[in-house]
Amino acid sequence: MPDSHGQPLDDMTGFVPSRAQDGPAMRELARNAYAMYVERIGREPAPMTADYAEIAESGGAVLAWREGILIGMLVARVEGGALLIDNIAVAPDAQGSGLGSALLLEAERVAREAGAAEVRLYTNEAMTENLAFYGHRGFIQTHRAVVDGFRRVFLSKRIAPGCTAPVTIAPPP
Repeated sequence: MPDSHGQPLDDMTGFVPSRAQDGPAMRELARNAYAMYVERIGREPAPMTADYAEIAESGGAVLAWREGILIGMLVARVEGGALLIDNIAVAPDAQGSGLGSALLLEAERVAREAGAAEVRLYTNEAMTENLAFYGHRGFIQTHRAVVDGFRRVFLSKRIAPGCTAPVTIAPPP
């Protein structure tokens, strides 16, 4: 499957848990993926300032690599009977490739495996592309609130029990 720049994603190593040494790559990915929103929001979005050394060391992220470069990550945790997604980031040159959707499917798989029947997330209201992206994937808005000075939109998706096989990205037949 080609990404938006024509590069095939079939050479990805798949999704792997984060390791302590992945923190710098995770931070760089977040900075690149969210840079376009700084002017719109008026400051760096929260994912740009997260402690990726701590997240990486905890193993609390699922990462997607291509040719040794981190191109996608999912940071999530089980909370209150649901899987809460703290961050999904896709490298700018891999956006539009289906990787974000695959990361969401992986979140659903992780949720099912953990016994959660719901996936929750939030995004900044200025990230209108994200609101459309999540809406097209079955997430519904539950509420809005200002948290730490950010105007956030909270979304949720109920998931049905089912297969917990890992998601893979492969070229079409």
